[in-house]
Amino acid sequence: MSVSLSEFNGHIAQGTTFRGSSNGRIVKSFFQRSLGPDEVAVQVTHSGVCGTDLHYMLQDMVLGHEAVGIVSAVGSACTLFKPGDRVGWGYEHYSCGFCTPCLTNEECHCLNAGFYGASDFDQGSFSNIGVWKQKWLFHIPEGIKSEDAAPLMCGGASCFSPLIEHCRPIDRVGIVGMGGLGHLAIQFAAKMGCEVVVFSGSESKRTDALALGASAFFNIQGVSDFSTLGITKPIDRLIVAAASLMDVSQFYPVLARKAIIIPLTATKETLAVPYYDTLFTGVKIIPSMLATRFTQTKMLEFADRHHIRPIIEKFPMTEAGIGAAIEKLKNGQIRYRAVLSWDF
Repeated sequence: MSVSLSEFNGHIAQGTTFRGSSNGRIVKSFFQRSLGPDEVAVQVTHSGVCGTDLHYMLQDMVLGHEAVGIVSAVGSACTLFKPGDRVGWGYEHYSCGFCTPCLTNEECHCLNAGFYGASDFDQGSFSNIGVWKQKWLFHIPEGIKSEDAAPLMCGGASCFSPLIEHCRPIDRVGIVGMGGLGHLAIQFAAKMGCEVVVFSGSESKRTDALALGASAFFNIQGVSDFSTLGITKPIDRLIVAAASLMDVSQFYPVLARKAIIIPLTATKETLAVPYYDTLFTGVKIIPSMLATRFTQTKMLEFADRHHIRPIIEKFPMTEAGIGAAIEKLKNGQIRYRAVLSWDF
């Protein structure tokens, strides 16, 4: 399938977008916006489909936040990009630039930041057009195909950021969940030099986990006492990449003293753990938010250098294609990231 991409006429960028709706159906819509001095117009070619997108299916907003495309025009004050550059964007759209989090390279904690689902409802990566501040776009390395780069813009960064911050090459890192996030976390951790152990409820994913760099795989389906798994070497860091929040205290018997548990799941569910056991073992639970712009850039460089790629299923960027991708994602049938493409 081919499509005429967005147009740039003078100072107006325009194109096609796809929105959610109150009945859950995908609705085709139109975007038009003037280009500011420090803004870049991007012809979107590919978009990842993230679990977070499911949260906004019933909202009247343009969906998607894992975009890759080609720069079609730049504002008069832009110095970072030029037409023809391949770029991507992710979950965060902007920050104030002046508060303590912004000044300490923690823009994702800016109280005045703009995020997918909370701002800029008229545009997203389920489209062929985007207009964004140049500082919130990222160069895509030549060695990474656009269809592979799209899932890295959120999913890849979400895994890479806590690994870089909390894990060392000498650590034994457990990955809970072998899905869209987990299969990327395995690759990043393995290439960092960590010993990777995968916990999954699906035996069918064992072969993939080991092929991606895991040294051990444990099927935890139906297991209530993890001390019976036969793990003789404790886990130093536990990345929880499961689709929903789980009882992380069940992993305590296989964790090292002062281990760190890092949940990646975005949910409003309550996280509860036994206080005494947490205190006595020295376990820390540190949720991970989003990658900073610096970390996002380094993640793309690292993925390029170490040939880290998502395993993807492609769908056309149409109402029907988006609907099919969403339905498979809802049913847990994607192996392992869905990607929408205008050239399908």
